[in-house]
Amino acid sequence: MYRAAVLGDIESIKGFTAVGLDVYPCDNAEQAAPLFRKLAAGGYGVIFVTEETAQWLEKEIRAVSEQVLPSVIPIPGVKGNTGLGIRRLKESVERAVGSDIIFNN
Repeated sequence: MYRAAVLGDIESIKGFTAVGLDVYPCDNAEQAAPLFRKLAAGGYGVIFVTEETAQWLEKEIRAVSEQVLPSVIPIPGVKGNTGLGIRRLKESVERAVGSDIIFNN
């Protein structure tokens, strides 16, 4: 069975332990990149990443985006929504369907 992990600043992710997810706090790109690579290779089916942390991990996230697993889901952190999650959703739908059916503008 696959597990789920959450990666980001401690204030944004600490509540996820209450629902049984593995939490991995990181405060900068130097911590985030090796930790993300470890999670991606470590049997996780889903890795939730705060949007701020995901911005540090562009290269690493792109590297695993062509694989079936893990699925990397950007989530807002305590500092708010940066719009990264919506942009990633739009890109995924466009790749799958061939056009923008969500934000048709």
